[in-house]
Amino acid sequence: MPWTLNDYPSSMKNLDKVVRKKAIDIANSMVDEGYEEGRAIPIATQQAKEWYQNADKEEIKAYEKAGKPTERSKEGKRYENNPERLNEGEHVIAHEEGWAVTSSKAKKPSAVFATKDEAVNRAKEIAQNKGTALTVHKQDGSVQATYSY
Repeated sequence: MPWTLNDYPSSMKNLDKVVRKKAIDIANSMVDEGYEEGRAIPIATQQAKEWYQNADKEEIKAYEKAGKPTERSKEGKRYENNPERLNEGEHVIAHEEGWAVTSSKAKKPSAVFATKDEAVNRAKEIAQNKGTALTVHKQDGSVQATYSY
C-alpha cells in the first residue's frame, strides 16, 4: 500500500512538509521498483533532504503545489516488481555541473555534486545500502576505481 500525506512512516513525522512529500514520493517509487519498505524509507528520506537543499525556491514551490505522492505517472509506476534494479551498481561520472551519481541503467543521475569527493561519498552510501558495486570514473570516462559492498 502506498504511503500518503496522511498515512506515512513515523520516521518522517518531523520532516518539513514539502520534504516529507518528496520522501513519500521517492519511497513509494522505490517500493514499486522492488525495494523493501525498511530499506526504501531511510534512502528516500535522505534523498528528499538532499533534493530540498539543492533545489531552487521555484522548484520547491512547484513541487509543493503538484499532485499527491500516491498519484504517480505511468513512468513512475512502470515497475510492478523489479528487484533486479537492486543489483545495479552505482557510478560516479563527470557531469556538466560537476560530478554525478547514477545507477548502471539510469537515464538521469540521482544527484549532482560540485566535487568528486562529495559524489563518491554519496555513491558509496547508496552502494553500501544496496549491497552492490561502485565504479568511479575519471573526467575522460575511463574507470578510475571499482569497489564492491
